[in-house]
Amino acid sequence: MFGNAIVLALREIRRNVLRSTLTILGIVIGVGAVITMVTIGEGATAQVQADIQKLGSNLLQVFRGQGFGGGGGARSSAPPFSMEDVQALKNEISGVRTVAPTSNSQAQAIYGNSNWSTQVTGTDDQYISVRDWSLSGGRNFSESELRAGAAVCILGSTVQRELFGQENPIGASIRLGKISCQIIGTLTSKGQSGFGQDQDDMVAVPIRTLQRRMAGNSDVGSIMVSARDGVSTEKVQADIERLMRERRKLRAGAENDFNVRDLKEISSAMTATTRVLTSLLAAVAAVSLLVGGVGIMNIMLVSVTERTREIGTRLAVGAMARDVLLQFLIEAVTLAAFGGVIGIVLGLAAGALATNAFNVPFVLNAGIVLLSFAFSAAVGIVFGYFPARRAAQLDPIEALRHE
Repeated sequence: MFGNAIVLALREIRRNVLRSTLTILGIVIGVGAVITMVTIGEGATAQVQADIQKLGSNLLQVFRGQGFGGGGGARSSAPPFSMEDVQALKNEISGVRTVAPTSNSQAQAIYGNSNWSTQVTGTDDQYISVRDWSLSGGRNFSESELRAGAAVCILGSTVQRELFGQENPIGASIRLGKISCQIIGTLTSKGQSGFGQDQDDMVAVPIRTLQRRMAGNSDVGSIMVSARDGVSTEKVQADIERLMRERRKLRAGAENDFNVRDLKEISSAMTATTRVLTSLLAAVAAVSLLVGGVGIMNIMLVSVTERTREIGTRLAVGAMARDVLLQFLIEAVTLAAFGGVIGIVLGLAAGALATNAFNVPFVLNAGIVLLSFAFSAAVGIVFGYFPARRAAQLDPIEALRHE
């Protein structure tokens, strides 16, 4: 009986191909839009997580002042950090793996006839480790170079490309503002950060070199701290805040004049935001499924009216009301299921094109594909039941009289 109902449903759909196609259009659009939106959202979430991870694993950043990145009006009045603060973080916090001071300055990098405006970062030999970076050539700063504030530097890949092209820069000298630096190493490419900055557009120099010969002070602008694997970054963050409050002599109840940022928190916040937006867009797209369901119900009601005599004949020759109900219900579900399958194919194709255009990873969410198909079938059941029930309740005699 069930197999016969499916055969009859398929025959009726094939008899009215154009009408059936227009009927399922709403389902196709709804399913396709939901899958496309979710695929783009999942890709954006994966991209955010990857970009945050590029900054370093288990990384915490200590800035002076309040606000993100130490910005805001409090920054100018908050005292800077010192190398003694950096040493205290290394020695007094047990969960710390590595600590690196940083101070930044903008400078024009010049080599021969090429020049490039870039960021100069004063730091030490732990910077590469704390950022989970690696050298593509050359070596790191030596202890003697850090103590003496030697005029040596390590190039990011963007600066290397702009100044040297394919030439090997190791051993060459470039000008950074008013000082000449010998290149001792080059960094592998990290690409853009989650905040849209080119991480490779930088030149690293010993922090004393930047302090003495470029900034003219002994300030440390920020401190990067990498927690040990298995150690809670929340605990390390709390320990850093406690220690820095003591060293900066802040009274109990006084607001911090520094800011400790856990990149895991930033990643979680940005991921949550992208997922909320994805859910919102998917919910809006899902409205098309309801519109498609109304279209199916409308066409099925028309079909019942057109086939009244056929229904009457089936009932008169012995068909049960449940047989008629099952036939029309299966026809509605089959239409919706066809729409769901076509929508899935179009949605995945559109998602692949969109993620490629937006330069984010294509992440296949099998759960949303199955859910979309199940929801489309459910739409067929819900919106197909009323027309099917109406057909099953027809009086055979009245149905045979129908013109």
